[in-house]
Amino acid sequence: MNSKDNALKKVSIICAKGNLEDVYASLVLANGALMEGMEAKLFFTFFGLDAITKKRMNKLHTATVGNPAMRMPGGLSFPTLLGILPGVEAGVSSMMRNQMEKIDIPPVGEFLEMFTAGGGEVFACKLAMDMFKLTKEDLWEDVSGVLTVGEFYERSGGENSQIIFT
Repeated sequence: MNSKDNALKKVSIICAKGNLEDVYASLVLANGALMEGMEAKLFFTFFGLDAITKKRMNKLHTATVGNPAMRMPGGLSFPTLLGILPGVEAGVSSMMRNQMEKIDIPPVGEFLEMFTAGGGEVFACKLAMDMFKLTKEDLWEDVSGVLTVGEFYERSGGENSQIIFT
């Protein structure tokens, strides 16, 4: 058996956080998998559902409190205490979106459209949907379905497959 027989052919990515940086990490990984010729699926659960909820998907925020990697211009650490002030999180989030726009990273909705147009599938977690009292109508229209965890695993398994939790 050569290395080509062992190559990764299918990737399923679980996104459980709804902040800007974690949602984009999932989108970048999933789109990258498609570009490499792999089958790719995205499964949004718990707060990750914000990424596929119509009212929230293009209004995601960057966490300013408890984020040790947060830096200010010039590389200084961002003081956590500043993150509790009104408007700071919204301002930081706006700066992040502007920076991403400058380097041509699309908004969440457009990124999801690119993903599904390339053959990727997007799923929502039934448990989280029930917990947050969401319906399929609350979700972005191209969500492929609402699945239980077991159903997600059935679709994600197989030879040369990998599940990634972001």
